[in-house]
Amino acid sequence: MLLIFTVIFVALLFTYTNGFHDTANSIATVVGTKVLTPRQAILLAATTNLIGAFFGAAVAKTISSGLVDSQFISSGVLVCALTGSIAWNLITWYVGLPSSSSHALVGGLCGAALASAHNNWSAIIWTKAPAAGESWWKGAGLIYKVLGPMIVSPILGFVIGLIVMILLYLCLRNWTPVAVNRVFGRLQLLSSGYMGLSHGMNDATKCMGIIALALVAGTKAHMFDHFPAWLSFLSVPESADPKNQIIPKWVTALCALTMGAGTAAGGWRIIKTLGHKMVKLQPVHGFAAETTGATVLAVAASLGMPVSTTHCITSSIMGVGCAKRFSAIDWVTVERILWAWVMTIPATGLLAYVSVRLIEALGVR
Repeated sequence: MLLIFTVIFVALLFTYTNGFHDTANSIATVVGTKVLTPRQAILLAATTNLIGAFFGAAVAKTISSGLVDSQFISSGVLVCALTGSIAWNLITWYVGLPSSSSHALVGGLCGAALASAHNNWSAIIWTKAPAAGESWWKGAGLIYKVLGPMIVSPILGFVIGLIVMILLYLCLRNWTPVAVNRVFGRLQLLSSGYMGLSHGMNDATKCMGIIALALVAGTKAHMFDHFPAWLSFLSVPESADPKNQIIPKWVTALCALTMGAGTAAGGWRIIKTLGHKMVKLQPVHGFAAETTGATVLAVAASLGMPVSTTHCITSSIMGVGCAKRFSAIDWVTVERILWAWVMTIPATGLLAYVSVRLIEALGVR
């Protein structure tokens, strides 16, 4: 029983670090363009992240049932998966790199499952075709839901951001700079809020999936059989298919509030990287980047794909910057970001794998 509550606590801790780590993704441009102060932007992001968390059950279902074989998942394994993810979040936050919390969690979950299965790679669901009569986007598995979107989403962010910015340049070529800044300074409030909503739809719901996994595992192990009636909300039907069950409302509310609290803590180190170092932004550029990144993120979340908020907004900023000229991008900073992208899943997978091996050596499962 203690392990179940430990999983819930550590899952919420991950969500909190996700909040302050990925806050920068949704507000870096609005701060970089000086439309809002950091404190105002963080308040906007916290509010919109909280609201968005209630609209992303598809991602939670992917995490809880679409990536690893649940027979190899125990409470201890989930704690190890989350520990690896949190450690990577803190490392990249400390050095100011906008890495992906989504991919950190996926890597941790896969690494922990692999260790639990004693190097049986079938513990990871690589690909799973949709059922007969279902649409193609109902498929599951690491390749379909994570690795494919991991490649496609930043490409889309870059290309769409580039196109949107070129179209805006054409439409606004007769406007004065003062008018452009005034209009898009106001519009950027909307695009930043949109970015926060999309972030909440994708990121806060991953914690829901982890907690759902823990509750299903606890129910199957009959951990809740002798609980008092007032704790009956912890149990879920053992026969329920995690892919189809509705995530309990209390889980949704708890994760949403935790994400909002973490967001309120802010992430100035990463804001400096995205909003100041990579490319110099004006309000019109911020509007284009946020609208592009948020749209890619929202579409992916609705399809149950836990894509990276970091990848979406960073690639969108790059596309918008390249619409000015390629030399407008600080390619040294971009190279550091790309290395963080490449390393995230292997690094968190290794951290979680080693953690599982350690608890096995200690006799804890």
